[in-house]
Formats: sequence, C-alpha cells, structure tokens
Amino acid sequence: MIRNRFYLRFAKVTFLLILLAACQSEYQKIEERELASGKEVNELFLGLQLGMDRKGFYETCWDLNKEGVLTNGPTELSVEYVPELPSGKPARMRFYPKFENEKIYLMPVEFTYDGWAPWNEELAVEKLREDVVGYFENLYGEGFFEVSNEDKSLIAFVKIDGNRRIRIFKKDLSTIRAEIVDLKIQKQLEKEAS
Repeated sequence: MIRNRFYLRFAKVTFLLILLAACQSEYQKIEERELASGKEVNELFLGLQLGMDRKGFYETCWDLNKEGVLTNGPTELSVEYVPELPSGKPARMRFYPKFENEKIYLMPVEFTYDGWAPWNEELAVEKLREDVVGYFENLYGEGFFEVSNEDKSLIAFVKIDGNRRIRIFKKDLSTIRAEIVDLKIQKQLEKEAS
C-alpha cells in the first residue's frame, strides 16, 4: 500500500515535470541552453562590441566618422550608417548604445528605407524586415527563428549566441528595430529592478 502511494506520487510528479517542460517555449529552451553554455559573444558591427567602454565607443565612431563611414544621425544621440542590404535598396541604419557601468550592454538599431512612402509597396516594412534579417545573417550567420505573441500581433526574429541575443521586429509603419543585448547583464538588471 505504501509502495503503491509512492509510485503514484512519483508518477504524478514525473507527469507534472514533463508537462512543465513541454509548456516551456522553444525560445526559453534556446535562451537557457545558450546562457548555460558559458560562451561569450560580444561582436556587434563596425568594430563595436558589447562590453566596450564609453570612451572606446566614441573613439571608434569618431575614427569611422573621419573615414566617412559614419555620420551624425538626425537626433543628438544617434549615429548613422548606410548599410548594404541584400536587396540593394538604399537604407539608413541608426544606433546609439545603452551603457551599464560605463560599458555597452544594449545596442538598439533602427533601419528605414530611403524614400519610404505608405503607398510604395517595394519599400514596405515587411520587405525591410526581410532585408534586415538577411543583413544580420550575413554579419552573424544563420539561425534566426521566429517568435511571436499569442495573437501574432508582434513577430520578432531572434538569434541567441551564448550571452548575445539579437531581436529584429517592426517598430512602426516604416521602421524595423533590432536590439542586440548581453543577456547576462539584462537578466541581472531585471533581477535588481524586481
């Protein structure tokens, strides 16, 4: 009798563990696996790195500006670059990092096609998203996967390499936003905030 209760309890616990594991999203599994790998991937683009100090960021941008690679963006806190997208359509890439302890931990990047207009289907934001995913695949390799919320109103393409997560999503009618973050630092900040 005691043995039967033990087996029944063991079976229930095992079933619950299996059910919980099945409920965990594919994204969560990939994130946990990559964070547990201990792999450090800090490459951003144009010689910039996650973990780069503020001074190094400004010096790198200044040098690239003198070479004509980068320019000042339309706002005070943005740097502008003209990327070569897979489609060949002219576009702008604007970025400016967020720092934690004077080091880059998050790099938000926004892309827009030059000459975008709501009636121009060739420059639609969905085509821009495909272009940006292709551009990032050229930089970081393949492996982006689609993640969406339940009603599919937000679709993002994500790639996680060790500590670095890249998310690409539609910001508005003309803009695609990418966020490249050091997941370890982001999780630490979230933990401190709660």
